[in-house]
Amino acid sequence: MHRLTLIFLLIFPLTIFSQEVALSRIEPPFWWTGFKNNNLQLLVYGKNISTASISVDHPGFVIKKINKVANPNYLFLDITINAAASQVTTTILFKSKDKIVGKYLYELKARKQGSADRKGFSASDVIYLLMPDRFSNGDKSNDDVAGMAEVVNRNNPDGRHGGDIKGIANHLDYIKEFGVTAVWINPLLENNQPKYSYHGYSITDYYKVDPRYGTNEDYQKLGEAIHQRGMKLVMDMVFNHCGSEHWWMKDLPSPDWVNEWPVFTRTNYRAGTSTDPYASAADSKQFVCGWFDNTMPDLNQRNPFVKNYLIQNSIWWIEYAGLDGIRQDTHPYSFKEMTAEWGKQITTEYPNFNMVGECWMNNPASVAYWQKNALNKDHYNSWLPSVFDFPLYDALNKAFNEPEGWNTGILRLYDVLSQDFSYADPSNIVVFADNHDVNRYLDTQKNDIRKLKMAMAFVLTTRGIPELYYGTEVLMTSGDYNGDGNKRKDFPGGWFGDDRNAFIPEGRTNNENDMYNYLHKLLEWRKKQDVIHTGKFLHFIPRDGIYTYFRYNEKEAVMVIMNNNEETKTIETGRYDEVLKKYKSGTDIITGTPVEDLAKLIVPGKTAMIVELK
Repeated sequence: MHRLTLIFLLIFPLTIFSQEVALSRIEPPFWWTGFKNNNLQLLVYGKNISTASISVDHPGFVIKKINKVANPNYLFLDITINAAASQVTTTILFKSKDKIVGKYLYELKARKQGSADRKGFSASDVIYLLMPDRFSNGDKSNDDVAGMAEVVNRNNPDGRHGGDIKGIANHLDYIKEFGVTAVWINPLLENNQPKYSYHGYSITDYYKVDPRYGTNEDYQKLGEAIHQRGMKLVMDMVFNHCGSEHWWMKDLPSPDWVNEWPVFTRTNYRAGTSTDPYASAADSKQFVCGWFDNTMPDLNQRNPFVKNYLIQNSIWWIEYAGLDGIRQDTHPYSFKEMTAEWGKQITTEYPNFNMVGECWMNNPASVAYWQKNALNKDHYNSWLPSVFDFPLYDALNKAFNEPEGWNTGILRLYDVLSQDFSYADPSNIVVFADNHDVNRYLDTQKNDIRKLKMAMAFVLTTRGIPELYYGTEVLMTSGDYNGDGNKRKDFPGGWFGDDRNAFIPEGRTNNENDMYNYLHKLLEWRKKQDVIHTGKFLHFIPRDGIYTYFRYNEKEAVMVIMNNNEETKTIETGRYDEVLKKYKSGTDIITGTPVEDLAKLIVPGKTAMIVELK
């Protein structure tokens, strides 16, 4: 791994020296100097390695404590890195019966200048979510790799299809030109599972990119290429569980490394038990300690070695790949004391970094509990800067399909936003219409492109950080099969020999080009709009299927009128005078048409009109 060498004294097996002791791996494989926290904990694995004596040859790299656990094949070394350790390679020697059984050259790198000051994603960004196995196959040679359990089968919706890092790299210009500013990639780490390995959430090596996607170096270069184009990289991480084929599952460090039950016990998926003041201990335990799936062992983050391992792994990838953000999978499913410590340590090292947690609950109060600095009754502070707005996602899926009523139709959007008092920072919430875990938005709207455009206009102009799911711009759907695999179809043109190439206008239908152009125009406009990034939000109670809101600051304002009716409506705007009284005209940013009379606006049915006021 990247300039690291695990060196044994002879190419021959170590049994020449000892029948009992061997060194297999050390994680993290290397580290950096210059962190505020100068402590490091190394996981050391090898046969009977706990019986070996250990020494290092550099005064800046000090072993403070050797921790032994139940399994003699593991050691956890507490290291202090002091000022004398600036950018060095130190030798860690392992001896058994006065014989050297292993030697590891441990590299301490110098951090890149400005690393601690990197700026995470924010409301000035738009995040593009893509699944690497389903986006594009840029290197057919790594479709099937020796030693990997699952091979490519594009005919299986739940199988591997062969997308990879090279495929993403090949289309970075497409992503940039589309108009988004950040890329969230579903997990790229090794998932050497016999089936369902394509989605990436059953990690079998936390320090290794899956070879069917490429190498660690390929991922690092992808990050550099993304940054060269002025975009940001968001890594998908998983703390709650690993894959059942993870290398340590065959030889656990200790019985409490994972949460074990007398018989297989699945989580109850009731995330609300973490915040429910009346939740039973049994329900709470099953939620946090139950397994997400039978192939996803539940990690015990209360084990201090598990906790340190996961926190250090995040820091390692931030520094190695140059990350600008993290998306944390199934965030409430982990022990919340550990995830709070994770957030605090990341923020200490990277004060301007951003992390968003998947807190999948349907009411704002439950989601808001998990955002940093929430005013929680139990005084819990998650140190998690951002959360996904699942309540607003749920409202978006219903708002345009229902008849208008007291609490139905477009009023659903108003109602969710009116509860923003729950959040510590509503501007730092990720807003979305769909993602890789749910049906594509166009399916939920019965393939009505007008409704998709309304949803995208809303996502891109409301408060928060917009996220778009790959393929939305070319009207991708899940189709008749509702399984997860078809929520994650291949992007047309991402594979050699595809019937068409939706990455270029000539490969798209008229409707697809119309949708692409609609989103492209909105995205390019949004990039320059500080009033959308940081402006205040003000909305008016929907009446007769019309929902109007403003983004404004001291200098400018944008008005959005959403007509949820089938028919065209003429809107008398007098009730909006508390904002409009400062303005005399505007521009419809979709059509480019000047709006000379703000007193009366004509809005077609199932349309969002966005007016930049002047």
